[in-house]
Amino acid sequence: MMNKMKILLNGKSIELTDVQTVSQLLDSLDMKAGRVAVELNREIIRKESYESQAIQDGDEIEVLQFVGGGSR
Repeated sequence: MMNKMKILLNGKSIELTDVQTVSQLLDSLDMKAGRVAVELNREIIRKESYESQAIQDGDEIEVLQFVGGGSR
């Protein structure tokens, strides 16, 4: 049975299927955990907690992706 929920991701409402943790969310978005910062319901989540941090229906999540570059 598929587990569906709705969350607010970076200000947009999305529906997730069979995603239960921050780590699974990042995988579904094709994002590498080492290159992002995640805020769940206005609290920064430590990278060490991504695999165990549960996501629940109605959560508000912000994912900030780091981009390399800089001046010469």
